[in-house]
Amino acid sequence: MDLAGKKIVLGLTGGIACYKAAELTRALIKAGASVQVVMTHAATHFITPVTMQALSNQPVYTNQWDARVGNNMPHIDLTRDADAIVIAPCSADFIFKLAHGACDDLLSTLCVARPMMLPLLLAPAMNVEMWQNAATQRNIAQLKADGINLLGPDAGEQACGETGMGRMLEPEQLLEEVVAAFQPKLLGGKRVLITAGPTFEPIDPIRGITNLSSGKMGYAIARAAREAGADVTLVSGPTALSTPYGVHRINVHTAQQMHDVVMSHVGGQNIFIAVAAVADWRVANASEQKIKKNAGSDAPQLVFEQNPDILASVAALPNTPYCVGFAAESENLVKHGKAKREKKGIPLLVGNIGPQTFGQDQNELLLFDDKGHISFPRADKQQLARQLVAEIARRIEA
Repeated sequence: MDLAGKKIVLGLTGGIACYKAAELTRALIKAGASVQVVMTHAATHFITPVTMQALSNQPVYTNQWDARVGNNMPHIDLTRDADAIVIAPCSADFIFKLAHGACDDLLSTLCVARPMMLPLLLAPAMNVEMWQNAATQRNIAQLKADGINLLGPDAGEQACGETGMGRMLEPEQLLEEVVAAFQPKLLGGKRVLITAGPTFEPIDPIRGITNLSSGKMGYAIARAAREAGADVTLVSGPTALSTPYGVHRINVHTAQQMHDVVMSHVGGQNIFIAVAAVADWRVANASEQKIKKNAGSDAPQLVFEQNPDILASVAALPNTPYCVGFAAESENLVKHGKAKREKKGIPLLVGNIGPQTFGQDQNELLLFDDKGHISFPRADKQQLARQLVAEIARRIEA
């Protein structure tokens, strides 16, 4: 679990987005964290402490004079063994308080009195005009200068009926951001380009040739790279996966489209990770209209031509980024993986036995370099992605 053993103080301030805090609490606990809820008086007008206590299985604190804490100092004691404070939703008023060191209730006092190394993460939630207000933006700038992390906001439809920036991130996005806050920033300042998913090569406007890749491994690596502090661009074939928060995604269908997008974005990238299961061939005589099946007629004769080799094209550039390839094999992984790395001329190739892991949440990897290969034992794909990102960061640093 991504947050196993972590203690999160979850603060709620006044706003309709308090309803999302209920789902966030469940998500944090499911990820392994314990959650201590602290609410402002305004927050209790939108969701009750009883609800949050039932979801967190912890007593909820709303009053700085709460005598349930032995020394009557909840503003001190509640943070001393915490791993992070998350304020979601965080109102414009509360942002003002934090920017100016004001502390007139339990939650604001708790934040001001927190240990300096304790992460404070804010998820702003307010009307678009409140977000764009010059005073709010000055306060946001001050919080960033103070080293406080802002999670969002997002743009979209708001409860008031208006549309724009100020909408609080969804619980699953906030969970990704909280997890990311605990990951070492091994790729801070780096730019990473990743391909993921299958490609789809049309036979006609209705049918096509594709493969069983789900895209899960590539998306996990994109998320792990972003957690590590990188600026991540993900070029994705057709999948049903949600884009990792903070990752720029470009959708493509065919291998040729993926090649063209990669080559137009590879300039200035520090790392290129080719995870996508790209079709080696495409149909040269694809029909512009649906091919009809007529009784007694022969099957259509398809003519194939080779698709461009995306990884080899990037590796051949004069100022190539650090290139990592992927190879899914059905047999002889060590033999084929070693040969593919040498053929592509890249420093690192990651291999796996594809049919056993396609669409699954777990994988096991072999990493091939010029010295041989090392194994990453079977584990959750997100865990493996973080291991791989750490290994790439180590090799770049070396």
